[in-house]
Amino acid sequence: MSHHAHQPKQRNWFARHKVLTGVGAVVAVVAIGGAVSGGGEEDKPATARAADADTGNSTDTGGKGAGEGAEKDKGDGKGKEGKKKSGLSGNGTYQVGSDIKPGTYHSEGNKLGCYWERSKDSKGDVDSILANDNVVGSSYVTIGTGDKIFKTRGCKSWTLVSGEKSGTPKSEVPGNGMYRVGVDIAPGTYKAEGNKTGCYWERSKDALHEVDSIEANENVSGSGIVTVTAEDAYFKTNGCAVWKKTG
Repeated sequence: MSHHAHQPKQRNWFARHKVLTGVGAVVAVVAIGGAVSGGGEEDKPATARAADADTGNSTDTGGKGAGEGAEKDKGDGKGKEGKKKSGLSGNGTYQVGSDIKPGTYHSEGNKLGCYWERSKDSKGDVDSILANDNVVGSSYVTIGTGDKIFKTRGCKSWTLVSGEKSGTPKSEVPGNGMYRVGVDIAPGTYKAEGNKTGCYWERSKDALHEVDSIEANENVSGSGIVTVTAEDAYFKTNGCAVWKKTG
């Protein structure tokens, strides 16, 4: 989600999020592959993000080289199915169906500079991008059966997660990350105080990260309050203070 080494920045970018406000305004959020982004940067309006696009900085990567340390599916290991990975490095470009199988993946502990991208082809054009995100902290992404390519840069390893909910949901979560409701975060009303400009939260129905995935979202300054329902799949937050359950 050292930043002194210079690497060629990716040219592709994609406006993906809608922001619902009291006056019905729509604010585009631009995700820049390989560019530096942090708490609050991910969800600034496009006009604010444009000035940051040409940093050209890179951050330390999470994980080994592409394909290293990835776990293979259990089974006899024969044929194409036996080669699909259930986990993968945080750096690489993977072909869906041969290098990685569709499903929902989780990566946590990401620092500034983690970027992922779902693509419909390997042309590398802006129109090829189905969804993308700059990540700090924990993140989830669902790779669809129709996806062709999954790219990840500067992230911790991605692990395929089960559809079953297990774990001990928390009543307090950091202001940067994406949390699975009923697994990472408990349903309820949460409050974050002392937020500066750039705090963003989002309630999502899935981890596809498409516009239709968003159930509600908001840019917050000062005190923020949101009710995460049991019907929500995920709660996403960037650049905010700690969220604490109040009810």
